[in-house]
Amino acid sequence: MALLLLFIFIAVPVIEIGLFIQVGGAIGLLATLAVVVVTAVIGTYLLRLQGLNIVMKVQSQLQSGQMPVQDLIHGAFIVVAGLLLLTPGLFTDFIGFSLFIPQVRLALGQFIGQQFKRARTHKAGASFEFHSQQNYEFNRTNEDDIEGEFSVVEDIIEIDVKQSEPKDKKPPTS
Repeated sequence: MALLLLFIFIAVPVIEIGLFIQVGGAIGLLATLAVVVVTAVIGTYLLRLQGLNIVMKVQSQLQSGQMPVQDLIHGAFIVVAGLLLLTPGLFTDFIGFSLFIPQVRLALGQFIGQQFKRARTHKAGASFEFHSQQNYEFNRTNEDDIEGEFSVVEDIIEIDVKQSEPKDKKPPTS
């Protein structure tokens, strides 16, 4: 993961510089800067528009008692898209605009979900400070199923509650 982040931090600026040189040579410096500014403005508008749409969907699902996992993931991608569009650059603008397309968000979300499932399957014995030499795999057919054991307890314990008398109580005298 660290190597991936290092690659991104090196590759993205190199790609951006190359694109600025190519596009600036083709359409000129002022036109290139105008494109960057216009994409930032459009990105802000799309972020506001689609962000409000996602917020309304999430609130609606929460009010109906559902967990809006899919919409929360879409919302996270929309925030990332907005940040990429606000970042000056043509490559980041392309990635940002791509993330505003619902099908792209869905495909990317499914890919990331599969990667998390794969990582969870391979590292299942390492969570919660539990270390095992055995190789465990999770093969769940339905995400709603939870395996466990239970027993029915039918013994009822009856407790007779009496008012206790103080120990130092003296007998009444007449």
